[in-house]
Amino acid sequence: METRETLVASAIPDQEIITRVLHGEKDLYAILVRRNNQRLYRVGMSILDDEEEVEEMMQTAFVKAYEHLPTFGFKSAFSTWLTRILINECLLRAKKRKLACAMSDEKVDQEVNLRSEEHIPTPLTKLLSSELQVVLEEAIRQLPEKYRTVFVMREIEGMNVAETTHCLSISEANVKVRLNRAKALLRKSLSHLYKKEDILQFHLSKCDRITEHVMRQIGAR
Repeated sequence: METRETLVASAIPDQEIITRVLHGEKDLYAILVRRNNQRLYRVGMSILDDEEEVEEMMQTAFVKAYEHLPTFGFKSAFSTWLTRILINECLLRAKKRKLACAMSDEKVDQEVNLRSEEHIPTPLTKLLSSELQVVLEEAIRQLPEKYRTVFVMREIEGMNVAETTHCLSISEANVKVRLNRAKALLRKSLSHLYKKEDILQFHLSKCDRITEHVMRQIGAR
């Protein structure tokens, strides 16, 4: 019998897993959940900046993706499709919290200054151990949301321009402008210091919890 670790480490392509899930092998969906937990967590945190809410939105996205799996159609990568679902859920939550504020470029500097003065502690700082990581995380947190999200998707998650464009429903030019703006805000003291693999790590215990919750919800269907 294959263990969870064996399944996660296996080289089964997403397309094959999806096909098998649609043919009744529901348990294999856990592999897709584990493969995408880290990305969804990072992207979700870039929008909501609240660990509990992000984990809730992750579960919602995974369950919605499962429910709509028959209509997926393989027109894009599963991870891209799933990320877009998550982003939509996070933006809806942000609007409910009245945090989704459209900011014009000329207000960026003012927004950064306001964030710097607030010094609001967040769950992000609890996830990082070294002083350098804490400083970088704080700098990223201070970025306006539209720049922060693109920066996390492109520079930390390694998503390409096409994926980012598809997930955010903005033009390629807009993706590039937002990324350049984010880098400009970070470059002087930080951009040469960070290691993307150390940022916003989604620890195994959390991965286990999300996977178990998602599979429990799927099993009830």
